[in-house]
Amino acid sequence: MSRRSGQRSDVADGPTPGSSAAAGPDADPVEVARAIVLRQLTNGPRTRAQLSLALRRKSVPDDVAEQVLDRFSELGYVDDEAFAHAWVQSRQVGKGLARRALAHELRQRGVADDTARAALDTVDPDAEREAAQALVRRRLAGMQALAPEVATRRLLGMLARKGYPAGLALTVVREAVAHDGSAPVDVDLEIR
Repeated sequence: MSRRSGQRSDVADGPTPGSSAAAGPDADPVEVARAIVLRQLTNGPRTRAQLSLALRRKSVPDDVAEQVLDRFSELGYVDDEAFAHAWVQSRQVGKGLARRALAHELRQRGVADDTARAALDTVDPDAEREAAQALVRRRLAGMQALAPEVATRRLLGMLARKGYPAGLALTVVREAVAHDGSAPVDVDLEIR
């Protein structure tokens, strides 16, 4: 019977053939680690720290994990610099994130500070400002019914969550609200 009808198939339940679970306790730890890393990388790029954590969770010995990760790095499959640059590019363009938010995300993924800094240095301040302006324009279009001070507060909050500095956020929002034709709003902000 087919699985669609809710009936079990004739195939016995158990681990997938060739998986680390199917290998059992006598499995070669290097092969187990290699399979874990390959599976992780199949799901998308990962940092060395993320892969190391995945191996630790699967109880792979540290020396074996280092050996496997060194080999994957040597082959170019694990490259934190390339990961950081690609991450910054995609998240800045796709989500409109500013440097501060991008730095936080890279730190969460275990990218070293100097590697993250090098990737963040590629962010053009003008492009960051343009991204903030585009975010505000898009959001402001749906806020026509709101009072200018409410719209301003919400826009500033959105930009703050995306990591934009308070000074830049305030300038961009004031310009957008003024251009929109709403009454200018004087916002008292404590810029830190």
